[in-house]
Amino acid sequence: MSAALSTDRPAAPARPPGRGESPGHAAPSGRASERSRPASADDEPEDATDVLVVGGGVIGLTAAWRASRAGLRVTVLDPSPGDGATHAAAGMLAPVTEADFGEEAALRLGADSAARWPAFAAELEADSGLDVGLRATGTLTLAYDGDDLTLGRRVRALQEEWGLDSTEISVAAAREREPLVGQRVAGAFWAPGDHQVDPRAVHRALTSALARDPRAAVVRRRAGRLLRAAGPSAPGPGSPVTGALDDAGVEHRAGTVVLAAGADSGSLLAGVPEVRAPTRPVKGQTLRLDAPPWFTLDHVVRGIVQGRPVYVVPRTPGPDGHREVVVGATSEEHPDDRRATAGGVFALLRDARALLPGLDELALVEVTPRVRPGTPDNLPFLGPTTVPGLVLATGHYRNGVLLAPVTGAAVDALLAGAPLPPTVAAIDPMRFSPAPAPAPSSSSR
Repeated sequence: MSAALSTDRPAAPARPPGRGESPGHAAPSGRASERSRPASADDEPEDATDVLVVGGGVIGLTAAWRASRAGLRVTVLDPSPGDGATHAAAGMLAPVTEADFGEEAALRLGADSAARWPAFAAELEADSGLDVGLRATGTLTLAYDGDDLTLGRRVRALQEEWGLDSTEISVAAAREREPLVGQRVAGAFWAPGDHQVDPRAVHRALTSALARDPRAAVVRRRAGRLLRAAGPSAPGPGSPVTGALDDAGVEHRAGTVVLAAGADSGSLLAGVPEVRAPTRPVKGQTLRLDAPPWFTLDHVVRGIVQGRPVYVVPRTPGPDGHREVVVGATSEEHPDDRRATAGGVFALLRDARALLPGLDELALVEVTPRVRPGTPDNLPFLGPTTVPGLVLATGHYRNGVLLAPVTGAAVDALLAGAPLPPTVAAIDPMRFSPAPAPAPSSSSR
């Protein structure tokens, strides 16, 4: 039986080396070499934890779980863990069908993470004792009319150029895979390597894995601001980030702070002007339907309907033969008001049923509006910063669930003082931050 999450703190284990501190390796040259964690715990308060994760969605709990597995004391700070983008997510692991023009770096990162999902899921299930709903279903993409088929073929040509496994198939072949495909469909494409997982099940498993570790704690408070070490005059540029102040006025001190607060991350960096990670809320609505046993949809179905994207994700049937079906998702630049709109619900059902008319018979049981953390270039901020003690793991936009394993691998590398995965290292988390001020030069005479 899992123990309750605890704030009891055993003695701290030895601190792992930060980036640039790995034993037997010189610090890398260039900007990355300036990014480090505190070299010693001597200046930390006695009640400080090793790692404080600000944000308790799939990304934040993944970072916390990896720190926990490394033997560190870890605290997660979030008023409602898993109730943000994670709660709305459909869980498509779809780097191929998500591929878009001008976003090859995002594709390579997503493909790397998708390949890590089987091992990630197996390890998490072993640690938590819970199933995460990973299903190797493949993904069927349907084009509603001739213009949609033309667009689908343009994307297919891009996928081929990038060496991705995707094939145009006949509508008849699509119906062989999924007999529920409607009569008015102009074309179809098959991506055998794009799968799915259940995000809510993943979050439950991460929560359970942390609950089994007495060194882990989840504090249900909102972070108000990051804390910095006091310098000769006051906290300021160059001083380490040492924790966060919550909305009850309680300080949470740590040797390393992982910022994983989704769309709120950018505003939490207000007191850290050296680091700029502009995140913005991009609202999306998803629907959850209850499907009876006759609704035998088994693959992820994505579609283009008069230029509009839509997806339908069926879960594994339960003991009674019923299954959850997720339909999504709208996308609008809008704050997190948690309000569903009639137009958004109508648009999703209209387009989904154009491809799969049988959806008309299903019960609509949930409408979930949440915001995703968008960034200017649709790439996450993932890795160490130039400010000691501060690591970014935010801005994953539509792909937080997909990118959980590679985010975990990045955290593992940082804690061990090892190189980041190449696909992570290729995306500079400081790319929107001001250039570091040059070091003062000594007088030559």
